Amino acid sequence: MSLNDPQWGNRGNDNNDGGGGRRPNQGPPDLDQLWRDLNRRLSGIFDKKRGGGDRGGDGDGGDRPPVQFSPKFLGGGIGMLLVLVLIVWLASGFYIVDAGQRGLVLQFGRYKESSDPGLRWRLPYPIQSHELVNLSGVRTLEVGYRGTERNKVLKEALMLTDDENIINIQFAVQYILKDPFDYVFANRNPDEAVMQVAETAIRQIVGKNKMDFVLYEGREQVAVTASQLMQEILDRYKTGILISKVTMQNAQPPEQVQAAFDDAVKASQDRARQKNEGQAYANDVIPRARGTAARLFEESEGYKQRVIARAEGDASRFTQIYTEYAKAPEVTRSRMYLDTMQEVYANTSKVLVDSKGQGNLLYLPLDKLIQAAGAVAASPGGAASSPETPAAVARSSPPISNEVPPQMSEGRSRENLRQRDREAR
Repeated sequence: MSLNDPQWGNRGNDNNDGGGGRRPNQGPPDLDQLWRDLNRRLSGIFDKKRGGGDRGGDGDGGDRPPVQFSPKFLGGGIGMLLVLVLIVWLASGFYIVDAGQRGLVLQFGRYKESSDPGLRWRLPYPIQSHELVNLSGVRTLEVGYRGTERNKVLKEALMLTDDENIINIQFAVQYILKDPFDYVFANRNPDEAVMQVAETAIRQIVGKNKMDFVLYEGREQVAVTASQLMQEILDRYKTGILISKVTMQNAQPPEQVQAAFDDAVKASQDRARQKNEGQAYANDVIPRARGTAARLFEESEGYKQRVIARAEGDASRFTQIYTEYAKAPEVTRSRMYLDTMQEVYANTSKVLVDSKGQGNLLYLPLDKLIQAAGAVAASPGGAASSPETPAAVARSSPPISNEVPPQMSEGRSRENLRQRDREAR
């Protein structure tokens, strides 16, 4: 019997005698009919073994003819089954790679190639197999806690600092995959390696720093340094993992010494506050003191330069006078006397009259003297502030008839001196 036989399945209940008649013009039956015929024939075989072939009147079991297997029948069914199995086996080689994934094709357990996203096909198992690796998903690893910060894992969280203090650190590590081949084949358990590397890196960093630095001002720096150190170790191990971020969830001293540590923190804060207040006072006082010192220094420098310049000027003037004095001593002496008297008498209100000279009529400006006396009396100091009032000048001076104005007295004195110089010559 064979599936290629056009008369297969169209025979009657008789096996080969054609008792049911043949239908040569009808095509081969469908698969459902073939399956029903196969089941009927197999059930007939089992009934015959149980001796059911001699029974009659109970269903149609007694009317079934015995099944006779032939090479055609076996060859057609097995061939069709093998073709179906081959199709299913070949179809099992299709697989889909998503956008954020990479496929690794293995041939007899050894790496063969990588596949990009899309519908792919490989040789079916057991010749080839594949593994899908997610490269875009961010994976999170928790160190020192699980789920929430209250679920502490003290074995991972307790660490020793450089100043021999114990602190409780909880942090999370986020990472992605950058090389699927290294992630799958270079390490047996890369996720567990990330856990061990993270714990090793953070313990190394904490062990090299003080407790206050780790708990307060250096938390961000500790996280950044730990991320860099972890990446160096993972690259050295060829894990194919890229650390994206390390986040410090919590850092505090152990619960057994929390109260004592809070007191120490308050004392440290008070010390910092007082230090800041003292620094603020110093910043207020020191600049003013420096400004005052600079001002006094500049004034002293100015006084120094003024005194030196004046001394140098007096010395230069004395040298010039001495030169002229050496040329004409008498004239220079008289000139110096006159200049000195002029400078002295210019600042006094007294009137000096030469009694040996000619008795000319002198004019005394009484109106101006009265006005000057009124101005002195109207001043804030009054008459007491003035060294000599006009009345005192009048009482201490010679009679009015002998007094002359200062201008006339000065001119008269000069004229007398010139006359004396002419007589001496």
